Amino acid sequence: MVKKIGIIGISEGNGHPFSFSSIVNGYSDSDLKQTGWKVIYDYVSRRDPSEFGFAGYQISHAWTQNKEETDLLCKACLIPNTVDHFEEMIGQVDGVIIARDDYETHYEIAKVFLESGIPVFIDKPLTLNINELRYFKPFLESGKLMSCSGMRYAKEVDQLRQDMKEARFGEIKLVRGTVINSWEKYGIHLVDAVLNLSPFVPESVLCIGSKEDLINITMTDGTLVQIDALGNIPLAFHIDIYGSKKIAKVEINDNFSMFRRTIWHFFNSIDSKTPAIPVETTINAMRILIAGQISKKEKRRVSINEISI
Repeated sequence: MVKKIGIIGISEGNGHPFSFSSIVNGYSDSDLKQTGWKVIYDYVSRRDPSEFGFAGYQISHAWTQNKEETDLLCKACLIPNTVDHFEEMIGQVDGVIIARDDYETHYEIAKVFLESGIPVFIDKPLTLNINELRYFKPFLESGKLMSCSGMRYAKEVDQLRQDMKEARFGEIKLVRGTVINSWEKYGIHLVDAVLNLSPFVPESVLCIGSKEDLINITMTDGTLVQIDALGNIPLAFHIDIYGSKKIAKVEINDNFSMFRRTIWHFFNSIDSKTPAIPVETTINAMRILIAGQISKKEKRRVSINEISI
């Protein structure tokens, strides 16, 4: 029996409803081309047909804040049903993907489904509100909720992860990431990617930038991670690792693969009824973001322990 998934969006500058839905359902070439999401059309249209679809799953329902946008999404990504209000999906779907990155809206939308027992994936970042994070925690623990950046699963960092596991870098001197836009909205990309490299546990966070968001994260083992969120610059998602034995630099740009892997893990968590990501990893990622936000505002080092969940 096919499990039905609802897709919910959209937020400014974020075409993830189109990306995710096309990866699951396939797409209409002519209609996706006309959506205005050229970057998405370009990387989707380059993929082999064998890379689309998941056995037993379909994006069956869609809602966005704009009816015309919803109709465009459904036509481009072969989604059979639209709803006028996202709550109408309850009783119609087996899971939902909240594919919008305006984190201020996540709680109000997600709680409707979580409290109805429907598994939810929330696009990054989950929340920067401590009380909301406390609310979400039991759903993370039960496997009903998954949230991350797709860069957690970026194939470009597979080799980095293996090299870290086998200690090929020697003593890690610095892990550095560079990303576009603000710390609050895009810092999660690199935080999730870095936290999936090694069993890092954050200890403290310090914003050292006066103009841009330059965030130092000290891990409990002494490793220093610096994530530079540089605002309005050309597209940049980079990770550099400097070790006593090896240096590596990667550019992350395969959106299709990272999104497909992310969706696979969400669907697998629905089937297995277990968390897709260790709960403390998700919690720590949000604590890092919140601590960075506090450090920016108060101009001081913030201990992760201050963010009590």
